Amino acid sequence: MLDALRADNQGYAGAVWYRGQRKHEWSLLPGYTRRNQPPPEATLLKRFKQSAAMLIGTQPSNSFDWMFLMQHYGVPTRLLDWTESPLIALYFAVESADADDTSALWSLRPSELNKNANIDNQEEIGFVPSFEDDELKGYSVESLAQTRRIQLLPVATIATRNNSRIQAQLGVFTIHHHINTPIEEVGDGRHCSRYLILPDNRATILEELNLLGINRFQLFPELASVGEIINRGMA
Repeated sequence: MLDALRADNQGYAGAVWYRGQRKHEWSLLPGYTRRNQPPPEATLLKRFKQSAAMLIGTQPSNSFDWMFLMQHYGVPTRLLDWTESPLIALYFAVESADADDTSALWSLRPSELNKNANIDNQEEIGFVPSFEDDELKGYSVESLAQTRRIQLLPVATIATRNNSRIQAQLGVFTIHHHINTPIEEVGDGRHCSRYLILPDNRATILEELNLLGINRFQLFPELASVGEIINRGMA
């Protein structure tokens, strides 16, 4: 697989992101867009704020920060998680896969995806905007709630890594707008590639990743991970 990644990205100067999915047939769509007639995102945000506000130490300063928290705790959002590390993505592809699952490792050239949405900085090769930039204002919860007449393509964006999990996983994101087109179907699709991982290779890959220090505690530096690792060792 490393040979394939090297060959596919040889000579490319921009950033490359990665995502692991335990089923190769899954499209690159975030949790919110995969739901059948979900409630308005603004409604989900209000419900989450109502119960979460007293449980967090520092209040998020904007709706994007609230969205990160919702994503972190399993509430469906328009965000899709990616990582800057192919090894981390490979772990997520195989760690929870069933015995007969063919998994997938996806690679993404974020700046090439964004050119489909007319986001391109001629002065900076491989430019990727952050959530604080003007290019992302139209993707906010408030903006989507105000109008459905504007239909924007999904884009790649970076965020402040303001919690230990995002930092450990080298997290980056794509975010969808009203258009529910999978990432791999945007434009000509040449901004992303898929690599299949056969079930027979799963155990070996997990063992090799663990030798390289890619394991649950490294990616989820939380007390729950410690307990899970101890329980696995006792099995």
